[in-house]
Amino acid sequence: MDTTLKPISVAVHRVRSVLTRRPEAALHADTPATARWQGGVRVAMSDGLGGQFCTDMPAELGGAGDQVTPGWLFRAGMAACATTSIVLMAAADGIELAALEVRVDSHSDVRGLLGMSDAAGAPVHAGPSDLKMHVSVDAPGVAPERLRALIEGAVGCSPVPSMVRQANSLQLQLDIAGA
Repeated sequence: MDTTLKPISVAVHRVRSVLTRRPEAALHADTPATARWQGGVRVAMSDGLGGQFCTDMPAELGGAGDQVTPGWLFRAGMAACATTSIVLMAAADGIELAALEVRVDSHSDVRGLLGMSDAAGAPVHAGPSDLKMHVSVDAPGVAPERLRALIEGAVGCSPVPSMVRQANSLQLQLDIAGA
């Protein structure tokens, strides 16, 4: 096994062993993501651990267009999450990956973002549609059927793609200044 995957394999097997004995240890609150408006349509996000990221919109929507959009960040999160899950499962199964790339594509209708309706008067959906995940993998000596099963299983266990598939509800809590 590739020496970079060995520690991952050991870690996955150790965590699986612990969680088999103590399943309650798997439950935890996720690190919150906080977004703060910076003026215009620029938003700065922090992860509470010191990481900071910015988004902006293209010039057509009043932004500078010099940062990624929130929609791109969503697709990137899906791709990164799936990639991580595939690597974890491959390492745990002793599969040595030579290359792995995950791309997530979607289509969007800006009218939804702007609260507009279609020609029939129905509200246009604001979220992305036609989500597609394309996985390119190279694992010399591993049967394609085994790789397909590994990837499908890993993506099925990947938190962000799983959330999209299950379309979790969103609880909205408001704190309104002066209210």
